Amino acid sequence: MKPLIQASTIFESAQGVRRRLCLILGWLFMGALAGNLFAADVTADFSNANRLYAEGKFASAAEAYQHLIDSAGTSANLLFNYGNAEFKAGNLGRAIAAFRRAGLLAPRDAEIRANLEYVRNQVQGATSRESRWQEWLGQLTLNEWTLLTAIAFWLSLGLFAARQLRPALVPRLKSVTTLCVLLTLFMGAGMGLQAASHFSRSVAVVTAPATARSGPFDDAQDAFAVHDGAELQVLSRHDNWVQVTDAGGKIGWLNTSQAQVVPGA
Repeated sequence: MKPLIQASTIFESAQGVRRRLCLILGWLFMGALAGNLFAADVTADFSNANRLYAEGKFASAAEAYQHLIDSAGTSANLLFNYGNAEFKAGNLGRAIAAFRRAGLLAPRDAEIRANLEYVRNQVQGATSRESRWQEWLGQLTLNEWTLLTAIAFWLSLGLFAARQLRPALVPRLKSVTTLCVLLTLFMGAGMGLQAASHFSRSVAVVTAPATARSGPFDDAQDAFAVHDGAELQVLSRHDNWVQVTDAGGKIGWLNTSQAQVVPGA
């Protein structure tokens, strides 16, 4: 009798494994189906936004692109289209914010940079711009700076290991090792500066004509007026207010409903 009980137990166990396997496969199938349906919806929504833009319904197209960004995630191309729609709808600040965010994802895209500069030229009043070294650092994304630093570092480490294992190679590897070390230091410095600019330096892009206040509350005195599209350096934050400064050195507070805060270049 004992062997029969063991065989039954094994059979029941095998059935349980099959049930769990079928359940897992079912969930995977449902996940893949849901993913395909979601992708189809995103494609349809993107086509609809493009159609609205082609028909000259720029405000509706901008809303459609914004819905896609909120629901499906962002990309350089989507932000580029959204920025174009906002510009055509007459919203300079929103267009600049979109192009700036697109530029962070694709810093060497000539069309994004050209459209950003074109819209900037339509903005009135004082505005802040990146310095030359910030523009130069912005030619690479933070991820690219990090990857190049890691490559240079591991090359240097590999060369040092080769010199330890094969002392006869030291004279021939000396110049290459020095070059890799210098590249590591250079790339590391670039990565650090880009990280500091990206995480600690923010820009408030004004999305409608507004008045900066002397303090972070609605009843504070007027400090200075800002135009739609002005780019102001963020100094600090308090609740839903940001302290900003313009190119002329004026300092004031803006409510976040009046501006979009984006990372520095």
